[in-house]
Amino acid sequence: MKLAEALQIRADLQRRLAQMPSRLRNNATIQEGSSPTESPDELIHQTDSLLMQLEKLMNRINMTNSIAKDEQGNTITALIARRDTLRKKSEILRNFLEAASDITPRHTSTDIRILSTVNVPELRKQCDDISKELRQTDIRIQQLNWTTELE
Repeated sequence: MKLAEALQIRADLQRRLAQMPSRLRNNATIQEGSSPTESPDELIHQTDSLLMQLEKLMNRINMTNSIAKDEQGNTITALIARRDTLRKKSEILRNFLEAASDITPRHTSTDIRILSTVNVPELRKQCDDISKELRQTDIRIQQLNWTTELE
């Protein structure tokens, strides 16, 4: 099984597990003389089974991510960490640029002049470079996901 397939299975298991609390809650109590729509015991058993499957799959995914490397020798784990930090840096800088670009025009010469504290075009270029590196990193991760066998 390829890593990408395992990631899709993991997402499916997580979706199914996300439904279990409400299904259990909906069957926790019933009116006297009625029966639950679904057996709570069976739902608990299904939850345990899904959790066990998820744990095993996540172990295999994590093991694979820590072993598989790209052509530069970076593990998938390292690439994921890089992608996440690039994404966060891009978000922070873009929010800052939004504030730095919000210069209120003066209506009269007595109005207070508001100036940006940074070189906005230069910082935008830096954000664009970060976004490019983010895209390239994500592409490398996706390529590895589709070509790497799950451990």
